[in-house]
Amino acid sequence: SLPALFAAAVVVGVVLGAAMEFALLRRILDKDPILQLLVTFAAFMIIEDLQRLIWGVQPYFVSEVVNQLGTASVAGITYTRYQLFVLPLVALAALFLLRWFLGRTALGRQITAVTHHREVATAMGVNAAKVSLLTFIIGAALGALGGALASPTTSLLPGVGAEMIVLSFAVVATAGLGQIGGAMIAALMIGLARSFAVYLAPELEVLAPYFIIVVVLLVRPRGLFASAETRSI
Repeated sequence: SLPALFAAAVVVGVVLGAAMEFALLRRILDKDPILQLLVTFAAFMIIEDLQRLIWGVQPYFVSEVVNQLGTASVAGITYTRYQLFVLPLVALAALFLLRWFLGRTALGRQITAVTHHREVATAMGVNAAKVSLLTFIIGAALGALGGALASPTTSLLPGVGAEMIVLSFAVVATAGLGQIGGAMIAALMIGLARSFAVYLAPELEVLAPYFIIVVVLLVRPRGLFASAETRSI
């Protein structure tokens, strides 16, 4: 069932996220962010190859449950009810829960503080190591949930995660780091751009996210919705 699929994905994300943070990221938290990005990407490539060794390269399909939900037509175009209702509702629920968590809870405010000013937060008594672990676990769980949400709409095989990573990076770069609400708008922009590209020039569909990233970073290097940052010299 879909709830079991989503729950299992979140559990796997929590376990892998905790293991990766403890084994890898904790040792390089004080290093350049580019190094952290390269390390996590290398870990992703290793996991992809392990998937090939364990499950092979044949695609898997989990669309049976989605098909049981039926279809609906909008403006003469047929969609599955999963695409029309389940995907948007779960995504919006995760978005608003994350905004509430970061803005209204003590742990959420600690995460924000450590993310922006780790040294200052540590000096004020925040356990930065614990907060970093919880942050990565939450991020891994949300990433796993996103993969589970997308899985019924496509085939599952090693390498499919690479496209998701590119799209996720495009959304983050377009919106700006830490801009949760802006990420929703950026995701809509990129999704619509890809859809229009498929209709107007299918060969450019893959390039649409990169084009948006280049334009946005040239105009707003910190992202469309990033706030200005002051620095003392």
